[in-house]
Amino acid sequence: MDDEYTKFVRRMNPPRVVIDNDSCEDATIIQVDSVNKHGSLLDVVQVLADVNLVITKAYISSDGVWFMDVFNVIDRDGKKIRDKDIINYIQIRLESNASFVPSTDSVGVTPSEEHTLIELSGTDRTGLFSEVCAVLADLHCNVVNAEIWTHNARAAAVVHVTDETTGCAIKDPNRLASIKELLCNVLQGNNESKAAKMTLATSGVTNRDRRLHQIMFADRDYERVGRAELRRVEDKGSRPQVTAFDCSQKYYTVITMKAKDRPKLLFDIICTLTDMQYVVFHGMVNTGMTEAYQEFYIRHVDGVPISSEAERERVVQCLEAAIERRASEGLELQLCTDDRVGLLSDITRIFRENSLSIKRAEISTKGGKALDTFYVTDVTGNPVDPKMIDSIRREIGQTILQVKCNSTPPPSKSPEGTKMGYLFGNLFKARNFQNLKLIRSYS
Repeated sequence: MDDEYTKFVRRMNPPRVVIDNDSCEDATIIQVDSVNKHGSLLDVVQVLADVNLVITKAYISSDGVWFMDVFNVIDRDGKKIRDKDIINYIQIRLESNASFVPSTDSVGVTPSEEHTLIELSGTDRTGLFSEVCAVLADLHCNVVNAEIWTHNARAAAVVHVTDETTGCAIKDPNRLASIKELLCNVLQGNNESKAAKMTLATSGVTNRDRRLHQIMFADRDYERVGRAELRRVEDKGSRPQVTAFDCSQKYYTVITMKAKDRPKLLFDIICTLTDMQYVVFHGMVNTGMTEAYQEFYIRHVDGVPISSEAERERVVQCLEAAIERRASEGLELQLCTDDRVGLLSDITRIFRENSLSIKRAEISTKGGKALDTFYVTDVTGNPVDPKMIDSIRREIGQTILQVKCNSTPPPSKSPEGTKMGYLFGNLFKARNFQNLKLIRSYS
């Protein structure tokens, strides 16, 4: 009954979106008012992430059945959003009543009309992705796009493939079973302490990034073990700082986070909190030159804050893992060339033969071109010898494989404040968004 009432309220009060390019000198302001439901905030942040917007500031507030979110956003070049197609896309997506289709808990092979979706997870090792690509090439599967994450000695991948001959999805049950069996053998490796996963899944539509988070969360990659624990101590200064403490007078748990800023950071945080069944009632995001600061007042979906030290520690670990999974560890290599069947297998084989370890990868094809990005280290996790990269580029092609150079701005100063929130301060004293100077009045 409550669900039907919520749907009725939402139909009577559709989301309202205001996109403002006048109030702020250096960012576009997007304000979203809508009926509140679990996952509403993630829906909004997902739309902004889909069009590669960078969120420089945000204010989140929900009161009963209603919420209001305000985002200061720029594009990847640091400019306001002027593209009318992007503005219309945001407006249409956010003002629709559509939301995510619930995802499945299994990991596996899902055929659709255009491609076959393969989801994988297992223990990470040097050359793993190369072996997966080699198996797919031998099975006459063409990789259309894929994303691969590694974290804490675990690996996960979401891969879209088509039949080499037809260019369509692979639907034959026997062939799908063969693909599953051979890939499971590759993922299993030798002396596997945690089982590899690749099972058949029912069809569904879930954002790829969210699915990767779910796969790695289900694989418990947030648990620190062995060598990963040692590295955690060594890299403590560069790791995200996440805390969780009680706000007893307001009956919330307060989550604060400080980490190196990067695209989709807010999405990764909200995605994890949502899938862990927590609701963000109030929140604020602020970014400096290189760092991001986020603070959220949360409760579990049952209405209570975090109630035990074990739960608190688990939430902190899971948020740290969510931040680290997409961190750009290693040297960034970009490949652009004419696409062909087996290309990815050949490229990753060259990486493997030269002792490169792929930490993360984004694979895509567009207009007959392969557009791939790899983040690589040596087999020990250290930076790659530049002479090795030069040798690999000569073998693949100097113009085909490029080294991406990232400039690092000077470190920014952290916002000051007490333990009760260096971002929020007088959150509960503020009566409206104008107090925070994020937007002008639209009344």
